[in-house]
Amino acid sequence: MRDELHEPVEPAQADSAKRKAMQHLERAFDDAEAEGVPTDALAHAALFAALTTLVDCFGEDCVARLVSELPDRINAGGYTLSRTIQ
Repeated sequence: MRDELHEPVEPAQADSAKRKAMQHLERAFDDAEAEGVPTDALAHAALFAALTTLVDCFGEDCVARLVSELPDRINAGGYTLSRTIQ
């Protein structure tokens, strides 16, 4: 486990880091698509990399709890970018 992940982080710093990380991922997806890598293959690889990194940082139990909440969040539209709200 990396100790720096357990140190307090100011919310503004965390938001900035997350925005920067997302920008890097968006560029990686764009670059991979330009090279002909199917988006779904890249998404699966990114998900695997994310989960293994989270397990390394926080442990299996913590990540298992996080992942157990995903079905409800997915079904509630938490990861749907384009949806119609009625």
